[in-house]
Amino acid sequence: MDAKDIERHGDALYACLRERRTMTPLTDAAPGITIEDAYHISKRMVGRRIADGERIVGKKIGVTSAAVQDMLGVRQPDFGFLTDTMVCDDGGEMPISTQLIQPRAEGEIAFVLASDLAGPGVTEGDVLAATSAVHTCFEVVDSRIDDWKIKIQDTVADNASCGMYVLGKHGVDPHDVDLKACAMDVRKNGEPLSSGVGAATLGSPLKAVAWLANTLGEWDIPLNAGDVVLSGSLVPLEPVVAGDFMEATIGGIGKVSVRFV
Repeated sequence: MDAKDIERHGDALYACLRERRTMTPLTDAAPGITIEDAYHISKRMVGRRIADGERIVGKKIGVTSAAVQDMLGVRQPDFGFLTDTMVCDDGGEMPISTQLIQPRAEGEIAFVLASDLAGPGVTEGDVLAATSAVHTCFEVVDSRIDDWKIKIQDTVADNASCGMYVLGKHGVDPHDVDLKACAMDVRKNGEPLSSGVGAATLGSPLKAVAWLANTLGEWDIPLNAGDVVLSGSLVPLEPVVAGDFMEATIGGIGKVSVRFV
């Protein structure tokens, strides 16, 4: 795919983001699109957001669960960029009715970095040493693609289907929790919804973040001190609408809640 096509597709996704509408899957409109093409499109889309004054505050990992990989027909995760406009307060309101299109919530472990991580060669031990705290998190993904009819190239180009996110107010030292075995319980509108464990993310959230650091290294992009890293969902995605309330608890880490408006 040439530079003009990359620019055109990135601008189309950016327009959908701003206008809260969807478009035909890129894998239909441009059948020869590769994953590398898709990352270049994502960079164009995110670049438009940065030009608007948004600031990158972290990264996210997607497609970490076996179920989602089966759906997309791949055996690899993907990544996207988090900006300051995506952040909501724990216990507060998330304006999905005015900011998102077709939101789905997922529960995750978020890492806050104390020092830089730059691949290649980053190990799980390096991730642990570089992390100041882990938090319980809701990521609310969104898609600018019609009816979530996505293949891996579509979600990559769409900044890994980034929407918004909320971190629990209180984090813990990652050395103090078993990140593979820790269990998440999610409730929606007061009723039990789903549960999962840290190992749902590529076998370990530490492995997922190491994958991210090393993959970003191939693009000469570091993970920076202060970055928030969303490591992938422990539970199935759940569609949400204005009026819903969700809360999640991870043993040894803590709670997070959000009301959707």
